Amino acid sequence: MDKKLKVGILGATGMVGQRYITLLADHPWFEVVLVAASSRSAGKTYEQAVAGRWKMEGPIPTAVKDLTVLDVDQVDRIADEVDFVFSAVSMSKDEIKKIEEKYAKAEIPVVSNNSAHRWTPDVPMIVPEINPDHSRVIKFQRERLGTKKGFIAVKPNCSIQSYAPALSAWRKFEPTQVIATTYQAISGAGKTFKEAPEILNNVVPFIGGEEEKSEKEPLKIWGRVDDQEKAIIPAVSPVITSQCLRVAVLYGHTAAAFVNFKQNPTKEELIQALESYRGVPQEMKLPSAPKQFIQYLTENDRPQVRFDVNFEKGMGISIGRLRPDKIFDWKFIGLSHNTARGAAGGAILCAELLKAQGYITAD
Repeated sequence: MDKKLKVGILGATGMVGQRYITLLADHPWFEVVLVAASSRSAGKTYEQAVAGRWKMEGPIPTAVKDLTVLDVDQVDRIADEVDFVFSAVSMSKDEIKKIEEKYAKAEIPVVSNNSAHRWTPDVPMIVPEINPDHSRVIKFQRERLGTKKGFIAVKPNCSIQSYAPALSAWRKFEPTQVIATTYQAISGAGKTFKEAPEILNNVVPFIGGEEEKSEKEPLKIWGRVDDQEKAIIPAVSPVITSQCLRVAVLYGHTAAAFVNFKQNPTKEELIQALESYRGVPQEMKLPSAPKQFIQYLTENDRPQVRFDVNFEKGMGISIGRLRPDKIFDWKFIGLSHNTARGAAGGAILCAELLKAQGYITAD
């Protein structure tokens, strides 16, 4: 690209917003030209707004630290300055729905990390390697909104990335029933160990709303765009049941999963399906796409957060301990990086896909 697309980040001061800032610092297609947050941060420089609460490993990128933070409610002003926005705002679901739709109606594409619009029937919820074709529902959404350029696309919940990609690679074997228990990092709640001392030497067996998301969201990803309904119709199988626990890990969601299949695949067939799984991002060589989407680890004690969470810069999925089960057909362990693939990185890859498909363009 000769000219980078101008990007705004809504909710730029939070943990996911900060991850966007770091991942986009040297992006070949996108340039962060605007940051927005709540009225509490508006008017400050970005460096001032995150003073004492910068949570990323490295320093604030130079190109962003002196940007003046705008109020996310300044929709018209922001719309004049950007080609599209990433949304990571922290509000109630109703407020998020309203503000994201307001941006879309101002002819600004919105790629959202939030859950508010995940079940809006004409909003695509995209994992680019799995359901890139769902973007075609955008034409129906634009009809509803009365827009030519503006729309909303979302990425799914961070924890399902640790097992849904494996199940996607195995769709040809027709999975029918799944149990998925996830052990989720504290950064999924936007916290560090300093901010969450209660998690040390502890496991919290409840994360609000996570189990419903874990059971339902993969079905929308595996669904189909229905032209008559002008909506995405979710798949009806496999049936997924889930438990979600918060554990004393900073980055990385681990899943212990059990699966039954209609077919009778061998272990070798299942592993081969994982390792050979490719998608549009790999074919198109999108900037944030991992070369290897899913790796299979043969060691009995892998994947581990300490060794494997940053596989493919956090954009790859690690699977291991695939073995027969006494009740289910097979069981396995999955691991994904929750703020890279699971949050900001996944949304950036989604935006790259939408740009490559012609849905996000320069003004």
